[in-house]
Amino acid sequence: MERAYHKWFSPMLGKEMEILVFGGRGVPVIFFPTRSARFYDFENWKVIEAMRPKIEAGELHVFCVDSIDNESFYSDGSPEDRILRHLDYENYILKEVIPFINKINPEKKLISAGCSLGGYHAVNIAFRHPSLFTKVVGMSARYDLTVSLPFFKDLFDGYFSDTIYYNMPTRFIGMLSDKRILRRLKKLEIILVIGQEDSFLENNKELSSALKNLKVAHDFFIWDEEAHRPRYWREMVKLYL
Repeated sequence: MERAYHKWFSPMLGKEMEILVFGGRGVPVIFFPTRSARFYDFENWKVIEAMRPKIEAGELHVFCVDSIDNESFYSDGSPEDRILRHLDYENYILKEVIPFINKINPEKKLISAGCSLGGYHAVNIAFRHPSLFTKVVGMSARYDLTVSLPFFKDLFDGYFSDTIYYNMPTRFIGMLSDKRILRRLKKLEIILVIGQEDSFLENNKELSSALKNLKVAHDFFIWDEEAHRPRYWREMVKLYL
């Protein structure tokens, strides 16, 4: 399996960012890491190994990006600074990572995927920019970071703004009225996966219901148990990516 390491100074983030790339052809996948995790964790957790057959067959070309969650959602900055830093990260993906992918892979399709908070990143960017993606897979994720749950706090400490609203998929999808965006969403292959005992189950059900109300086709899979661990993600990627 081809493996390549890339690093460059990001103008969008003002720091060096790293990426691991697996494979050399196929549909590119931007794979977002879990909460505050690193670009190499999916490899260490054998999630990439589970994808080896599809990567070696030239079906998937996987780009494991790094996170800056400790500078955004989990920073000590103000709630507004947290969401603005997150937007810097979104711009890094849009203006640096995707052009980088396009330079080395001519494939017209693009998948956004992630686990846990990475699933939030994957779904949020795909729903906000549906014309750029053809498929999104969110695994074990929550899609409204303003909700307080056992062991998972409101990441904005009760603060709310339009900027936060338009970055919480459960909220903005439920009220979506832009027909242009809706048409593009309906072309997107959407897969949501969550465990029956996962704290984020109800939030996933809410997002699925919002999509149904908009008549946006999607697949929603509920696994047994919590299903919020690498051993589950190793099986999920085989089925859904």
